[in-house]
Amino acid sequence: MKKGTPPKKIRQVIRRGRWAKPTSGLAPGYAQANMVILEQRLAFDFLLFCQRNPKPCPILEVLEPGEPETKRTAPGADIRTDLPLYRVWGKGKLIEEAKYITTFFNADLLTFLLG
Repeated sequence: MKKGTPPKKIRQVIRRGRWAKPTSGLAPGYAQANMVILEQRLAFDFLLFCQRNPKPCPILEVLEPGEPETKRTAPGADIRTDLPLYRVWGKGKLIEEAKYITTFFNADLLTFLLG
C-alpha cells in the first residue's frame, strides 16, 4: 500500500488480511486514531483520565457498549477487524496479539478512539 491511499481503502485491505504493518503516514491529512477497549465498569475512570489529560489522550469518539462500528470518525469502520494488529491485555499482562478481535469482543465492552 502506498502513501496517500484513502483511509476507507486502507481499512478494506486490512480487513481482508492483506496488510499487517503499521499504518502511520499512509493517509496524510487524516487523523489516525489509537484505540482502547474496556469493560463498562472501567470506562468512566478512563474517560475522566482522558478529560483531565486532553493533550496525550484526545478523545475523537466513544462507541456505545458492544458497538463495533464507528459513527463519526470513520463511518462503517469495524473496530474488531480494521486494525493490522491488536494487543489484548488482561490484569496488566499481554494475553495475545491477534489479527482480529471478533472472539474477544462482547456487549460489555466500550471503545475509545483517541487522536
